[in-house]
Amino acid sequence: MDRKRVTIPQLTEWKKNQRKITALTAYDYTFARLLDESGIDVILVGDSAGMVAMGYENTLPVTMDEMIHYTRGVRRGVQQALLVGDMPFMSYHTSAEDTIRNAGRFIQEGGAEAVKMEGGSRVLDKISAVIQAGISVMGHVGLTPQSVHQFGGYRVQGKNYLDARQIKKDGLDLQKAGVFSLVLEGIPMDLAAEITAELEIPTIGIGAGPYCDGQILVTQDMLGMNLDFAPKFVKKYGELGTTIRSAVQDYVDEVQSGGFPDEAHS
Repeated sequence: MDRKRVTIPQLTEWKKNQRKITALTAYDYTFARLLDESGIDVILVGDSAGMVAMGYENTLPVTMDEMIHYTRGVRRGVQQALLVGDMPFMSYHTSAEDTIRNAGRFIQEGGAEAVKMEGGSRVLDKISAVIQAGISVMGHVGLTPQSVHQFGGYRVQGKNYLDARQIKKDGLDLQKAGVFSLVLEGIPMDLAAEITAELEIPTIGIGAGPYCDGQILVTQDMLGMNLDFAPKFVKKYGELGTTIRSAVQDYVDEVQSGGFPDEAHS
């Protein structure tokens, strides 16, 4: 597909023009290239790599070095999409200096064009510091997976009035701090619609209904490859898990029976 590289100002322009933004995750060169050539707007190297690529129970064990490793591979496969690196747990929870250093690694070493940081008021000072250092930040409020233990699991957030007002306030505060977009995860769709209407920056929804300015999913989820986790909000656009298992079983059968390699593959 012949198209220009997606830029941060374009995302804001698309919101104004009501052009929906598409985003997916990637953790390696091969998937990144396939997504990029398919016309995706934003590719997030998510800390969901911990669960999808490494088999962890949640995202918390993922390290900065692992995230840089994944981002480097994805960078080589991306020509047009905006590439965003996901700041892992404890990479922006100590000092502003450590936060800026870690965010800078995504840009310098990983080749990302921006970073994503979870949380609102509690990490607002760190997000502001990164932006002031000249690094673009995508915000993330609502269900923030790095706070999974505090939430008591992957539960919808903002269902009561006070929680909903706090999520909206966090979004407004993040916009004021200078984030260029905001992921809304696991919140009621009416709340997502209200936040989206009030913000000037684009919102990217995941489990937040149809009224956001764009949508993001974990690629392996929407392709039917995730064997351990099937969130309600995921629509499966393929069943690659079944296809891959079947293909491997055919390979095993043919090798063991002597059917492969045949003369044509020798």
